[in-house]
Amino acid sequence: MLCPLLRPVPRACREPDARRAEGLSAGKFGRPWGAVEAQVRARVRAGEHRDPAACSLAVGPGAPSPAAVAQTQQWRHPLGTWSLVRRGLCRSGSWHWAPGRGMAARLGPRRQHLPLLKRRGVLLLKLTAVTLAVLLFCEFLVYYLVIFRCNWPEVKPPTDSDGGQGTPEPVLRAMFLADTHLLGALRGHWLDKLRREWQMERAFQTALWLLQPEVAFILGDVFDEGKWSSPQAWADDVARFRRMFRHPPHVQLRAVAGNHDISFHYEMNTYKIKRFERVFNPERLFSWKGINFVMVNSMALEGDGCTICSGEEAELLEISHRLNCSREERRPRGCADGQRLPASAPVLLQHFPLYRRSDTNCSGEDAAPPNEKDIPFRERYDVLSREASQKLLWWFRPRLVLSGHTHSACEVLHGASVLEVSVPSFSWRNRNNPSFIMGSLTPTEYALTKCYLPCEDTVLITYCVAVGTLVLLTLLHVGLLTSPLRFGWNLLRKFKTT
Repeated sequence: MLCPLLRPVPRACREPDARRAEGLSAGKFGRPWGAVEAQVRARVRAGEHRDPAACSLAVGPGAPSPAAVAQTQQWRHPLGTWSLVRRGLCRSGSWHWAPGRGMAARLGPRRQHLPLLKRRGVLLLKLTAVTLAVLLFCEFLVYYLVIFRCNWPEVKPPTDSDGGQGTPEPVLRAMFLADTHLLGALRGHWLDKLRREWQMERAFQTALWLLQPEVAFILGDVFDEGKWSSPQAWADDVARFRRMFRHPPHVQLRAVAGNHDISFHYEMNTYKIKRFERVFNPERLFSWKGINFVMVNSMALEGDGCTICSGEEAELLEISHRLNCSREERRPRGCADGQRLPASAPVLLQHFPLYRRSDTNCSGEDAAPPNEKDIPFRERYDVLSREASQKLLWWFRPRLVLSGHTHSACEVLHGASVLEVSVPSFSWRNRNNPSFIMGSLTPTEYALTKCYLPCEDTVLITYCVAVGTLVLLTLLHVGLLTSPLRFGWNLLRKFKTT
């Protein structure tokens, strides 16, 4: 058994390796390495070339004992020094080689710089690994971890006339999001545009992959500068939208117009409306799996009798008439003999919320901030007018209303049974905690739940912690900061000695 060492010695210094043997070959130093080693071992065993000054006694803590006594025998060579360390009464020992000045000079600066280059390579590897791990988490994995917790709500099964469970109805799974506000060429910094668009793209694509919806609705303000965009800028914005919100063929994507898409009433014109409808389906009535969706142009419900407003109201009245005819068991007079719509109360989709005074009664973590809740809403600007809201409720008798525009969440009950849900913004540009609505709908029932996206603060804090970690690793490498483990060990030893 080898005697224990008095001090830690690098592994490379304990036994000659192939590289050192190659460096000390006969061609460079005149004597082969094996001959030097054999001569040193033979002379030390014979007791020759001992250096009395190099022999020292080391006594461990406590009373001295023979096992604690260590001797060091050295044999000097022009290329370096051999040391044989013996502890106590042991006969065996550990050999150590320390290169001398002549050897260091002959090895050259390249061999001396190898440890420094190795340490720099290890540091670069650590910094690269930390950077890639943080980027992978903040730009990809965090969306999967957050959205994975969302689940589709369960719809209550229908009941028959005897009070038992009836025949299950087909369920439509729909996503409702609002106010994406894709920046255009006029507003917003390029970094702001890149960051927000990447967030919405990853959130939407992750939701499609994990949740597998059948249809997705965007409740207005798809673009931020649609009301000002030139034809070329509009084409660029549409191309970016189609790249970000790409979807498989079996998933449908529908959108209603918002004030940032076609302007408010006083700047709206037919050209902007037609341009928006060429990108998105212009149908006001959309039916699927026995469920009717009515999509409303909120800016055209001004009620001033303009050409666009009159045409919008006439089209909505026609849809209302068709829906009322489908609810009647016997077809009344005035109902056409064409294709009959599903006999279910419609779901109203629009950008402006129905009339309400303010968000005072709204609650939840994604509701309006406390300093904005009591601010009164302006009719025809923040919400629909009272008159237009009453018309929509009277014409369609909807069972559910979904809207956007306020960028905050709110639930309002109109009358006795009509629930309106204001969907928060989908973008970090408008909210720190964006979200969207997940709906399970049948012809007679519906169930809604909210799915939150990653908070922007969480991602920024993660990046700050990562930057601090990179700085800490760099300082530890250059020696400007003591390793926490070494500092703790020294502190513990100091505490024990005292």
